[in-house]
Amino acid sequence: MKDKDKKIAGQADGNDEKLNINKSVFQINKELKQQREEEQLRQEEEIARRRAEKEKQQQQEDYEKKLRDEKIELMRLKQGIAAETAEEPAEKEEEIKLTFKQKLVNFFYHNKWWLGLGTFMAVLAIFLTYDFITKPRPDMTVLMLCKNDTIGTAPALEKYFSKQGDFLNKDGKIKVAVNYIPYSDDDYQNYTNGVTVKLTSYLNNNEAVMIIGNKKTVTDLLVPEDTLVDLSKIYPGNPHVDTYFFYVKGTDFAKEIGVPESAVTDDMFFALRKPQDIINASKEDMQKTYDKDFPVFDMIVRKLSYGKTKQ
Repeated sequence: MKDKDKKIAGQADGNDEKLNINKSVFQINKELKQQREEEQLRQEEEIARRRAEKEKQQQQEDYEKKLRDEKIELMRLKQGIAAETAEEPAEKEEEIKLTFKQKLVNFFYHNKWWLGLGTFMAVLAIFLTYDFITKPRPDMTVLMLCKNDTIGTAPALEKYFSKQGDFLNKDGKIKVAVNYIPYSDDDYQNYTNGVTVKLTSYLNNNEAVMIIGNKKTVTDLLVPEDTLVDLSKIYPGNPHVDTYFFYVKGTDFAKEIGVPESAVTDDMFFALRKPQDIINASKEDMQKTYDKDFPVFDMIVRKLSYGKTKQ
């Protein structure tokens, strides 16, 4: 019985360790959000305390000034010096009437700095608005959540994905952006490369649903059964599909993007994020991105699996 209890306890410890290993970015994000809220609350309390101290100090200074003025007035009365209660009214200056042109020149002269600043801000706002409107935006975004510089920086990587989506636009000018986030075991490199910030941003919005990853991606960042689509239901019998993952090894992917076959590791896969409510987007928002991007994903899977589009 004791051996059996030890075995059960060992299994429980193993499950706890797995839960800790599989702690997702969403849980980390929740903790970070709570820390930011607590820090903001502390800052607000500090600002309120400083404001109260400043007001108290000002009241003390006003009180001391009032005492000094009363003391001076009392000394004047003791010396028989009467304080003048009113001054002789100043002679009313003759009002100078300005013409409209003179008023306009006078206005610009006294407000030239504010007018200059306002003009600059208006020009800047127009430029930023124009840049936002005219800046080309990708039709589809792919997240590469694993460290593989050979593939992640391959010049032909984005061209390959863009080519698969030509059928979506009649003009054949679809643009696919691949956001390479080199997540690795090196925490220092992750920090210096801004990996944590990028992961928090992209995994909390609906900009991308297609993922390129490896074993470490699902071990450290994602819980597949909670966040990924079961591809085995979409592609039954596909030799490259294992539940949530389409494994790229053994396909023409390396050849298509112009890298050595050895650059594609055995655990590299393509996957799809499941539409669901996240911090910065609703399930409906993710569903729209999924519906838009799935045809491209489907085209890629079928071409890499069968060498051509399978209807």
